[in-house]
Amino acid sequence: MGTKVKQALISVWDKRELAGFASGLQELGIKIISTGGTSKFLKEHNISVQDVTEVTGYAELFEGRVKTLHPKIHGAILFRRDKEEDVKQAQENRIEPIDLVVVNLYPFEQVAGKEGTEFHQAIEMIDIGGPALLRAAAKNYQHVTVVTDPGDYQEVLGYLKNEGEVPLEKRRHFAVKAFARTSSYDVSICRYLSSLQTQDLFPEFLEMQFVKAYPLRYGENPSQQAAAYRIIGKSSICDSRIYAGSKPMSYNNFLDADTAFGLIREFKDEIATVILKHNNPCGGAQAETLVESYHRAYAGDPLSAFGGVIAFSRKVDVETAKAIGNRFIEVVLAPGYEEGAIEILRQKESRRIMDVSNIWDASMERAVNFRYVTGGMLIQGRDPGIYDKNAIKIVTDRKPTQRELDDAYFATKFCKHTKSNAISIAKDLQLIGNGAGQMSRVDAAMIAIEKAKRYGFDLNGATAASDAFFPFPDGIDVLAKAGITCIVQPGGSIRDQEVIDVANQYGISMIFTGRRHFKH
Repeated sequence: MGTKVKQALISVWDKRELAGFASGLQELGIKIISTGGTSKFLKEHNISVQDVTEVTGYAELFEGRVKTLHPKIHGAILFRRDKEEDVKQAQENRIEPIDLVVVNLYPFEQVAGKEGTEFHQAIEMIDIGGPALLRAAAKNYQHVTVVTDPGDYQEVLGYLKNEGEVPLEKRRHFAVKAFARTSSYDVSICRYLSSLQTQDLFPEFLEMQFVKAYPLRYGENPSQQAAAYRIIGKSSICDSRIYAGSKPMSYNNFLDADTAFGLIREFKDEIATVILKHNNPCGGAQAETLVESYHRAYAGDPLSAFGGVIAFSRKVDVETAKAIGNRFIEVVLAPGYEEGAIEILRQKESRRIMDVSNIWDASMERAVNFRYVTGGMLIQGRDPGIYDKNAIKIVTDRKPTQRELDDAYFATKFCKHTKSNAISIAKDLQLIGNGAGQMSRVDAAMIAIEKAKRYGFDLNGATAASDAFFPFPDGIDVLAKAGITCIVQPGGSIRDQEVIDVANQYGISMIFTGRRHFKH
């Protein structure tokens, strides 16, 4: 179904690339109708324009609030060129068809999201005529081309120059893009107005819009299709700067990188390295230098670190990049890289290097997690930071040393980001054993101990963290017999006293935090 473009309506806030595009339309003999500021802009660039007021016979009203809401504009867009009665009515009412609609909207999201914006300023940025024009043109895409993105100007111009019209399948594509834009625009307005009424993380109606951010070859397995999206208007790990090697990021890479990002942010005030494999920490350490923290983290479980994700709490320097060398690491993640470090890291072609500076300082205060369930969504606030050191309870006769207190806090950070049931063992601010994802807490403890022993770590004087309380004393037996001298856990079991009594029998210290860190 051919649609020869004879007349275009242009009304835009964002005037990027507009002069060249409109000039190209004019060269093709396409008549241009325009409004207010857009009309003025085009005339300044020597482009012939008919003001919309000349078409409607009405002046712009209420400081420009009403200008295109008129039958001679919307009728010109909406009438069906292949329906005899529509064509007849258009002719009777002297309505000339508008075949191309070029519109982008007032920048409501940018203005409303800017700190210090007052209510009346945000309200004035709610575009009325623009979305109406986009929806009208998109609805009638079989006859009308709608363009809302300046990035599409050259493609449209190319079709008009080479084919005299925009193909139907491409008009359909632009229509979908237009509806996506008006939809996200309405969601932003709804979210802004709702935020003025309540601070509730969980509103009665939840509206979210996503845009594809990164291509994925497949999902967790090659048999699953996948794509990476980000929430419109928010920065995402999916659009962090990625220095890709011979292959792009995968679905699993992003999952591991996101968990690594959450864990390494626990160390924003320290120099630290963490290593993850299959969404669980397998190494981690604090140190005086980044390279030392890396060596100690890698030593915690070098077997599991193979093909894992390494995250750093500081910009990666050349010395640390050299230390990683040619080891097989899927992803390196950091809030920046010093000069020369990226070139060294890229020598391993399959390695991806992520710069998460764009989200490093993002506030997590009102952040939420989403998990799809059949036919719906589960939403929860992010697990907040680690326990308050001044609010802990020492429940045993033996009190922890300062080293054990430091290790308890350190180990809890890893336990928080380990799949439940979880036991994390630390010594001298180094993760030396991690037991993840077990149905029994005793099994998690045994795995963590076995890991530490495998690499020759001395468990005497080490500290163990548990993500939840011990339901029975058997877990204490296992840890104490291995040489653990301090255990940190939430407490809250009906058998807490039995657990404390066993800890006292072994002469170990126990800390209750009152904060659980389940992760499923």
